[in-house]
Amino acid sequence: MAITTAASRLGVSAFADAKPVELLPNWNQEEAKIAIRAIYRQVLGNDHLMSSERLTSAESLLYNRSITVQEFVRMLAKSELYKSKFFYNTYHPRMIELNFKHLLGRAPYDEAEIIEHLDIYQNQGFEADIDSYLDSIEYNENFGENVVPYYRGFSTQRGQKTVGFPRMFQLYRGYANSDRAQSNSGAPRLTYDLARNTASPVSNAEVGLTLGGTTTSDRGDMYRIRVTQGAKGRSPQLRRSVKEYVVPYERLSLTMQKLNQSGCQILSLTHA
Repeated sequence: MAITTAASRLGVSAFADAKPVELLPNWNQEEAKIAIRAIYRQVLGNDHLMSSERLTSAESLLYNRSITVQEFVRMLAKSELYKSKFFYNTYHPRMIELNFKHLLGRAPYDEAEIIEHLDIYQNQGFEADIDSYLDSIEYNENFGENVVPYYRGFSTQRGQKTVGFPRMFQLYRGYANSDRAQSNSGAPRLTYDLARNTASPVSNAEVGLTLGGTTTSDRGDMYRIRVTQGAKGRSPQLRRSVKEYVVPYERLSLTMQKLNQSGCQILSLTHA
């Protein structure tokens, strides 16, 4: 089902009307170039790419048919280039939002998905978390080995939740914009709505349009973060202590970031 007439004013027709980029059997070098450009645009959130930043070895492997589109996406998402743009100076909930957008083409649906990926990262590491998107049933059903990931959140599709539509617009700021060009680009966009399990407003500042959703008048509310902290350093792991922190919305993202950096594992995030 296509997006609504009102929502089309938000500038998503370039995505909604475009056909997915796929390397079909017997593809040629020009088609591979088109796929590579589409991968860079999607996975890097439309951020500017300098010639010196290109993953030339990965490109060669794809040209030589040694890897698939899916494996090229994996190499790019695990690269220092991706980390420098979206990991090192980014709050981790924002990083997860962007991973969903870049790799699965949608926004996270609920708080549980954020917690799941926080847990994978904290217990298995960055690369394992990237693999969890690319090896998922969702990725393989929608993209497989040879389709470049694309924004699926702008139209209703099988397996997608309705709430994903307004959530996606919180992560999207226009076709010509990039994920690093937005103001305060390292801060999460969906923390409040995910914690409250409420619908996000559909809006785009470029066209001055808002289509319903929650307002900002309630954002002085308090939130309870429940975490577990294991032993530090090489101390024996005898038990894990569970602690709770109650913080206002305005400090929620910063508190979660500090807890992650200190080695805590976030168990739950609820409205206090």
